[in-house]
Amino acid sequence: MSAPPHPRESFDWIGPDAHERAFADAMDRGRLHHAWLVLGPEGAGRATFAYRAARRLLGARSSPARGVLGAEAEDPVSRLVLGRSHPDLAVIQREAEDGRARRLIPVEEARELPPFFSKTPAAAPYRVAIVDTADDLNPASANALLKTLEEPPERGVIFLLARAVGGILPTLVSRCRRVVVSPPDREAAIGWVSRRAEVTEAQAAVLLDMARGAPGGAWRLAAADALEAARTAEEIWRGLAPGKGHDLPALAESFRFGPGAERFRLIFERLMGLVRDEAILEAARNPRRAEAWARAWTEMGELKGRLEAVNLDRAEAFLATTSRLRAIARAAS
Repeated sequence: MSAPPHPRESFDWIGPDAHERAFADAMDRGRLHHAWLVLGPEGAGRATFAYRAARRLLGARSSPARGVLGAEAEDPVSRLVLGRSHPDLAVIQREAEDGRARRLIPVEEARELPPFFSKTPAAAPYRVAIVDTADDLNPASANALLKTLEEPPERGVIFLLARAVGGILPTLVSRCRRVVVSPPDREAAIGWVSRRAEVTEAQAAVLLDMARGAPGGAWRLAAADALEAARTAEEIWRGLAPGKGHDLPALAESFRFGPGAERFRLIFERLMGLVRDEAILEAARNPRRAEAWARAWTEMGELKGRLEAVNLDRAEAFLATTSRLRAIARAAS
């Protein structure tokens, strides 16, 4: 199963395009804001939009068949962007050049933007910067970026990608025009994921649930063998009922080392989805049981946050959680 392409390699668009129309309208009217805050869930297409808009700003030929901001893939501008060699495009991201994932965007890289925008465009109508994501800026990096937004660059446009505004410096948010990238409707997303990830529509639906409706995220999960993790979570869920079981201690032990951290995350998040679905299902049948499942779902979310923040023991957290879920399931039997 092939991994999804990087957003700079994506030239097509599916789903709602109100954000693209808003941007294209601003371009056509000559009222292009210098900073755009691009909001949306992981995998919904924030970076794809930013690269689509960047190609058009940099002068790539329009391709209406590829959507409102579609560009010709073989255009020289598109080829330069694809090769990460366009002189008028700067990309700041958490992932380092060698592919390593860093915890945050270093302040040194954020400080590269003022000198970048101080120069006139070398080969395009605009200079463009993409910050992926603003959620990954530490306070020093955010303040360095703020200096660029306080003095809007002439013929310069900045895209700040983010999951939500809550974790971003308010003074950054106030200087940006917001656009929201929404996932496509579920039926279209299932078909798209099924074709691209080469899975059945039923499997695509599971992946979409795990990715909170984001098709790009679902494709990435498919490439990360998330379906196997989902099957394991569903076996655990079925094993909560009396008379059934699962070798949970051995599974928990596997979470402690190497790739176990990612497998734990996938299984735990799928279990959370199953708990949420059960709470919704019970709401119409037995409010008391629904409340117990809803409380368990909330506790799992809080535990997941603590695990990520302070690196708690995943094995112990998993065993405690499944014990709690088993108690609720048996009480409901």
